[in-house]
Amino acid sequence: MIKKLLSAFALYIILLSCNNGTKKEPVTDTGVATTFIRAVLDNDFITAEKYLLKDETNQQFFESFRHQYQLKDKAELDKYKAADILINNLDTQNDSLTIINYSNTYKKDMKTNLKLMRLNGQWLIDLKYTFPENQ
Repeated sequence: MIKKLLSAFALYIILLSCNNGTKKEPVTDTGVATTFIRAVLDNDFITAEKYLLKDETNQQFFESFRHQYQLKDKAELDKYKAADILINNLDTQNDSLTIINYSNTYKKDMKTNLKLMRLNGQWLIDLKYTFPENQ
């Protein structure tokens, strides 16, 4: 009996060690968008920044948004973290440009457009489009 329990425990440990816990990186426009949005909702700006189109204007928008978001109180941040993503509209304009209109279950009425561009085979978020004066 003990031998069987030890064998089962050893097998369990082996199976757990095989799962290295690495997440697969998203490769589609919607995958990148939802990963980016989820990271922002979770206050994980390190992950979100990985999907940002790297240019000075985008970086400035991102840093400003990050600063404003992190000033929110813990109760509000927890509501964002618990929120689900709602994709209101997906506009695939061509094979390298997609506009996603989304909101979340915490702030359903706050709809946001997010522009995704595929550069060098990778989908990236272009925040310049997100702000109303740029649309």
